[in-house]
Amino acid sequence: MPELPEVETVAAALRRQLPGKRIAAVVTRCEKLRQPLPITALQKEVNSLICAIRRRAKYLLIDLNSGRTLIIHLGMSGTLRLVSENEPAQRHDHLDIKFADGTVLRYRDPRRFGLILLATPGASGEIAELGELAPEPLSAEFNAEYLFSLSRKRTTPIKNFIMDQRRVVGVGNIYASESLFRSRICPTCKTGRLTLRQCRLLVATIKEVLSEAITAGGTTIADFHGVDGSEGAFFRKLLVYGQAGEPCPECGAVIEKIVLGGRSTFYCPKCQK
Repeated sequence: MPELPEVETVAAALRRQLPGKRIAAVVTRCEKLRQPLPITALQKEVNSLICAIRRRAKYLLIDLNSGRTLIIHLGMSGTLRLVSENEPAQRHDHLDIKFADGTVLRYRDPRRFGLILLATPGASGEIAELGELAPEPLSAEFNAEYLFSLSRKRTTPIKNFIMDQRRVVGVGNIYASESLFRSRICPTCKTGRLTLRQCRLLVATIKEVLSEAITAGGTTIADFHGVDGSEGAFFRKLLVYGQAGEPCPECGAVIEKIVLGGRSTFYCPKCQK
């Protein structure tokens, strides 16, 4: 599933290419992804201009000069490509936003777990359809004191806790495993047992890992590709994720795999006691 670095990689590419483009046509090839597509509303945005591209958590936000915002969540297998209008659509290409300059923003999603909405932000700029989201992990609001205060008396495993979008947004499975390994914290550790020092280390490591992943264009394990079709290169820097049975790069112990919260979790039983 695309996580925060992958979504930010897509957003950064679209920021360079989409602002100022005028929507000439909208073509839909299915009626429903995770929710029904807002086909009629999308058609009404023909002639609108793209004003800005934003990211909030794992959502892409495309602001239009009509005052509305196109919200896209890539789900498990969604990708966005900017292609020529002459490039034929493939089987899983569900949405084309055609621009007046002959380019097309094409949404592909084999599993159809993605989400596409069209919303009108409120006076504060908040979008009701997104609900109340926790702080961004790369923001100053996400700090050691914040994590420590939330963690008191919590018995939830720390990996589940930092993946909870009500606590901090965008820390997905890959980056949670990698951050905990670098912090030398066992993923099954009860959150309430963390010290302030450990919270300080974990927050700094989460920021470090996510920043490195964004620089590398995200991580491609299976489906994710950037707007230009390229793979995310952070997979070359994964130390524990997907490495079950391999030696730990730090101590040589065998990397183990367990399941927490229904998600595969990788860790070193020696480094992360």
